[in-house]
Amino acid sequence: MSLVIGEALIDIVTASGGATTEYVGGSPLNVAVGLGRLGRPVEFVTRIGDDTRGRSILRHLEESGVSLASGSVTAERTATAHATLDSAGAATYEFDIEWDLPSPSGASSPTLVHTGSIAAVMEPGCDVVADMLDRRRSSATLSYDPNVRPVLITDRERARRRIEHLVAMSDIVKVSDEDLRWYDGDRDPVDIARDWLSRGPAMVAVTRGAEGAFAVCAAGLVEVAARPVEVVDTVGAGDAFMAGLLDGFWAHGFLGAESRAALHAIEPDELRNVLDNAVLTSGLTVARAGADLPTRDVLDRAAGVRQ
Repeated sequence: MSLVIGEALIDIVTASGGATTEYVGGSPLNVAVGLGRLGRPVEFVTRIGDDTRGRSILRHLEESGVSLASGSVTAERTATAHATLDSAGAATYEFDIEWDLPSPSGASSPTLVHTGSIAAVMEPGCDVVADMLDRRRSSATLSYDPNVRPVLITDRERARRRIEHLVAMSDIVKVSDEDLRWYDGDRDPVDIARDWLSRGPAMVAVTRGAEGAFAVCAAGLVEVAARPVEVVDTVGAGDAFMAGLLDGFWAHGFLGAESRAALHAIEPDELRNVLDNAVLTSGLTVARAGADLPTRDVLDRAAGVRQ
């Protein structure tokens, strides 16, 4: 079983022509939904309101096979993110969100715990999230995606320290080249990825949009090309990559604390297979409007065509 911790919200997407549509979103939610649609058992810890938008999120989770953790419907109102798309489908965001969580019970025993984005840096909830990960590291693989939202960060250096702490705690780290430019625009992404790898993770994957992705592990550097698709929009692209990445590690039997040594010793060919799964999952998502991540049937059919 997997546990995903983080924000759930409504994406209010305004296209370049001015038309506006609402979608269920939030980076950790998208990862949870992605895993659920791929048939992976997943519980989601979040904070939403008992309102129309919150109920939309509940239906979306149920339809995707995701279980909502008790105590998640506690917010006064459900958070929103207003995404404005340019002519190429790239999004910029404005947020209306407050982030807090009750203290963790520690009752569940997942083999995978994932978090990232706003939940990992926004106070006061980020401290609870870090505690939840720390409590489960003895039994679970930990994964993390910074998915930086600069508009919400008031103290850059404090946010950088939080990111570095979670990187060091995690086994699997995924980050975009855009995030790394925010983190340190003067350094090459490969150098930063290798620096992060030295802090503790088994691997660090870096997405580069249309240029594909690369990952570093103890055995070296692995690069994969992007899947050629006609991009509708990029909403959820990184989250889809993350879900595909975790699904790939799941398929190869690398999850759970008992597999930590094997994960750290992953071979380049195995890592390439996992990255291919992640790139394909992301490519299928950007070819559709909103963060509409693929089901297992859709992913398997696309993988068969690709092969």
